[in-house]
Amino acid sequence: MSKEEAFTFSGTADYLTDPELQSVVNVAMALERPLLVKGEPGTGKTLLAEALAESLGTELLVWNVKSTTKAQDGLYVYDTVARLNDARFGDRDISDISQYIKFGPLGDSFQRDKRVVLLIDEIDKADMEFPNDLLHELDRMSFTVSETGEHVAAEKRPIVIITSNNEKELPDAFLRRCVFHYIDFPQKDFMEQIVRVHHPDVEDTLLQQSLARFYWLRDQPEIRKRPSTSELIDWIAALRRSGMDAKEIENKLPFLGVLLKREKDIEVLMQPKAQPYRTW
Repeated sequence: MSKEEAFTFSGTADYLTDPELQSVVNVAMALERPLLVKGEPGTGKTLLAEALAESLGTELLVWNVKSTTKAQDGLYVYDTVARLNDARFGDRDISDISQYIKFGPLGDSFQRDKRVVLLIDEIDKADMEFPNDLLHELDRMSFTVSETGEHVAAEKRPIVIITSNNEKELPDAFLRRCVFHYIDFPQKDFMEQIVRVHHPDVEDTLLQQSLARFYWLRDQPEIRKRPSTSELIDWIAALRRSGMDAKEIENKLPFLGVLLKREKDIEVLMQPKAQPYRTW
């Protein structure tokens, strides 16, 4: 049995996971199915792919999906402009069309001689047809370059991690081809472990008070964009650099702009009815 076949994902020193997430990652790898991961921002969906690549000692290829992204972009693009310019101004032989084919992240991952991790990040940003346009390629791990007739098939199937912020419903046909997992926002005990990875020498009283205020803030129903893990880590860093201690954040929330990124959320929080004590 090879090292890769014996591999079991259990997180990394910088990326802590619970047993459920570890299991679903290992199931997706064993079934060679894409892993679709949902969860609110800040739950570590994107970082999961980075941690998996690090654990495997392999390369991470990233396909950042935008509202204008098409499925074809991930496979390849035919650079007709470059070919036209070469025909008009250059002395280059333009008969070989393959030199104008530029492979995207998905097409690139199929051609690697080593199994890589492919992250398709925020798939729900694209239009509704985008996931359906990838059904064959993700299922068969192959495609044909129509301009050259070349058939590209993965000898080593990439490990595909797909993230979604649940902005749009994904098609049923696409969902059937994926292993699915929803990452819950960390509970206080697990969050304490995560914070200590980034601030290993943080004072315990400051950490406990920071966590208490952070989860209180997330519980405020008026807040539209609740602070995430990364914002908590940045906030604690700001508190420590300023020299503040736990007593100073009992009755106020300094550096509130590190935690909240919407002006209206800050305005709502400043209203007396929104909280039992002052926030500044």
